[in-house]
Amino acid sequence: MRQNRKKRRKSGLWISRVLTLSLISLSLVLLVNMYEKANASPIQHQDKSVSIRALAIEAKKYEQRTTLGAIGDILIHDWVYQDAQTNNGYDFHPMFDHVKNTLSQPDLLLANQETILGGVELGISSYPMFNSPTEIGNALIDSGVDIVSTANNHSLDKREKGLLTSLQNLDKLGIPSVGTYSSQEDQQTLTTVVSNGITIAYLSYTYGTNGMPIPDGKDYLVNLIDKEAMKNEIHRAREAADVVVMSLHWGNEYQRFPTDEQEELGQFLVDEGVDILFGHHPHVLQPMSWVDSKDGRQALIVYSLGNFLSGQMRDYKDIGGMATVTVTKEVNSDGASIRLSNPTFFPTYVSNQGLHNYRIVPLQEAKNYGLQDAEDKYNEIIEHMTSNLN
Repeated sequence: MRQNRKKRRKSGLWISRVLTLSLISLSLVLLVNMYEKANASPIQHQDKSVSIRALAIEAKKYEQRTTLGAIGDILIHDWVYQDAQTNNGYDFHPMFDHVKNTLSQPDLLLANQETILGGVELGISSYPMFNSPTEIGNALIDSGVDIVSTANNHSLDKREKGLLTSLQNLDKLGIPSVGTYSSQEDQQTLTTVVSNGITIAYLSYTYGTNGMPIPDGKDYLVNLIDKEAMKNEIHRAREAADVVVMSLHWGNEYQRFPTDEQEELGQFLVDEGVDILFGHHPHVLQPMSWVDSKDGRQALIVYSLGNFLSGQMRDYKDIGGMATVTVTKEVNSDGASIRLSNPTFFPTYVSNQGLHNYRIVPLQEAKNYGLQDAEDKYNEIIEHMTSNLN
């Protein structure tokens, strides 16, 4: 114990000496620094300030990214729902099994729910007045779909009651929808989703409802294409969100290229503020294109995503797919900017064996499911969809 105390006393003495020398050294350093500051040039002082500010600005710069995707029409014909029927309801999950992993890759995925989900209480039905089992919604959720567009020419197939019942069922399933609404207040409330720090506003409109009249005083039930109304909502969306995505029911059925009217309307919507436009209704694929806006933005239009799941066959009606695009938000001292990049298309094919065993499969693998020229079709579809992106 004594020996330890001695060691501590020696150590304390050594520390005192070191501190004394250190204080002397520190005093000399301070005197030198005071002299240098007194004789320092103003330019040197400014350089240090600029450097500090530059570091602060650099620290505020960052990027956020998200991938947005969309698939085409979920059009449930009788052959499809009969194939999904079980002893106690309907099960559409097997139809999505071969593409489920691919559909789960985008951060947000939109589908065009072409038929209402009124369920058995309204009577399941097919063309021309569709009403689908609610179970299709379960399969969509489990396959990666995050939101559905519901403004289309079949929105009022079961009149107002069918539309409202479908909205209630979508709510019960937990699937956000856009394009049809239960009230004026509901219609005026923007549908926005935040993904990886980026806010996306979803809008949806249709050219009509197959002649089914919208009840008087209830125009809010279905968003119909109207340039003034669309412009107003787009402008509201731009104030509330980083990105504006529109789902649009337009064009001519079974026509593989957009009409002049589609191109004119698409340019108008982009000029007003739409960033991404996903087209539906033709039941066949129409190309993807970059479109420049009047304010210098670059927007993406997919003129038609075709059918993703339906009972239609041949003449390209059984070929659909998933379009995706990367959205980058860059934040710096000047504010935030949005950039779109890497648009891609993943082609799919709806196979069946004698109107049974409906399966959505990658087009490239469709030879295993009865499409003999699958490889040629795959190359053709990729060229058809992406040639305007170069």
